[in-house]
Amino acid sequence: MPIASTRKLAGVFALSLGLTLGACGGMPTHRGLESLNQPVVERTNYTLDVAAGPGGISVPEQQRVSGWFEAMDLRYGDRVAIDDPMMSGAARDAIGALAGRHGILLQEGAPVTGGYVQPGNVRVVLTRSTASVPNCPNWSAQSDMNYNNATSPGYGCSINGNLAAMIANPEDLIKGQEGTGETVVSTSTKAINSYRDQAPTGEGGLVQPATGGGE
Repeated sequence: MPIASTRKLAGVFALSLGLTLGACGGMPTHRGLESLNQPVVERTNYTLDVAAGPGGISVPEQQRVSGWFEAMDLRYGDRVAIDDPMMSGAARDAIGALAGRHGILLQEGAPVTGGYVQPGNVRVVLTRSTASVPNCPNWSAQSDMNYNNATSPGYGCSINGNLAAMIANPEDLIKGQEGTGETVVSTSTKAINSYRDQAPTGEGGLVQPATGGGE
């Protein structure tokens, strides 16, 4: 065989080998069935300091808090707490009533926030959680070969991304809602008893349709 042909075949073989190795480098590697793309919950604290006196919070300051809640679009899943060095019950009741208009109950204890609460002030803390799935979509596996029998790097991005976007309270992704542990038997069996007590439809016999004579 001529030397030129030998060199040409060697070059084609080296090129194909390089493409094959490059494709192998983009194959999936995770062989488990659990999704690596899990929702991540992040919390952000928003604060508003309002003036408070011995009698609680004045009407203008209450209007400030009410306007702030509306501007922040206070909604289900948000947490509202107050940081009051004086532990004023009147101030807590006033802010609790404003938060209650949005269906939110005050939390016991306030998270740690930056700075100090100045004397004569009460700090309203709004904690909001958001959920997202980082690194999604993930198209890092660029090879059609899957010698590892592994799942795609983007496995779980769709369902977990939709779950993170649609869940009403992102905190439920960390810890679900707890039940009261009480079961009311009369209420839990009401539907079953209604089904059992219902008389069968054919108990009264078949209904004879009325017939009329025609001319």
